[in-house]
Amino acid sequence: MPSSPASRKPPLLSRPQPMGAGPGLGRAGVHALLLGYTLIALFPIALVMINAVKSRAAIFDDPLALPTAESFSLVGWHKVLAATDFTHYFGNSLVVTLGSLVLILLFGAMAAWALTEYDFRGRRLLALFMAFGIMIPIRLGTVSILELAVQLDLVNTLTVLVLVYTAQGLPLAVMILSEFIQQVPSELKDAARCDGVGELRIFFQVVLPLIRPAVATVAVFTMIPAWNDLWFPLILAPSDSTRTVTLGVQQFIGQYVTDWNAVLASLSLAVLPILVLYALFSRQLIRGLTSGAVK
Repeated sequence: MPSSPASRKPPLLSRPQPMGAGPGLGRAGVHALLLGYTLIALFPIALVMINAVKSRAAIFDDPLALPTAESFSLVGWHKVLAATDFTHYFGNSLVVTLGSLVLILLFGAMAAWALTEYDFRGRRLLALFMAFGIMIPIRLGTVSILELAVQLDLVNTLTVLVLVYTAQGLPLAVMILSEFIQQVPSELKDAARCDGVGELRIFFQVVLPLIRPAVATVAVFTMIPAWNDLWFPLILAPSDSTRTVTLGVQQFIGQYVTDWNAVLASLSLAVLPILVLYALFSRQLIRGLTSGAVK
């Protein structure tokens, strides 16, 4: 006797596969791909640091070999730290990067707060203007920026680099922080307003602590271009007193002869701050990239 439609059991739904795991790619395969990508990304950094403590002959004989007792040499580090003003260049890069980073995070978070929290005339136009800042490279306005710097007497100063990098990083910071600020529960802000808390205190004491992963993400994304940039220091601040790390490396690269020991040693020094920053804020950075929401 055939069973009635009511007594038939619905077919069992297949268990959904975890995100990123295809039919022929399991958990081990995903980890193998990520490990391979990590090795490819870290290989140039490791190669630079290994050859930075080797003699010139050993660098050209076998650049992939680890330093030995015969090939170990610190002549490049001696040239960089003792024979040049590279520590001064390092300090210039640190001042420019940290100064622009503070301004980007402060003004970017405040602009994102204003665009998401308040309704005023021109809000959509301002958000569109920020979006254009992401799509259009700032290097297209190099001539205008140089003319403005000359008129304001800011050429060969660290101030002009701080201002340029702040303008470069603000659009991306506003866009990222706006998405996170929108997800802050409105009940928290309304409760603070009912208690008589001012808008500035709400912003600094309620909103900012909840979007720390986004702030860390913006900090990394804006610090790396400012630290590694060669274009604007070469055009706006090429003097010896305002030279940055990336511009200081160029003094070891000649038209006919290149001092590779000094170049690799200076590049190792330039990479260290980025590695330290990632080691300190890696957890916040990963949370900001993957969470998509603020708890």
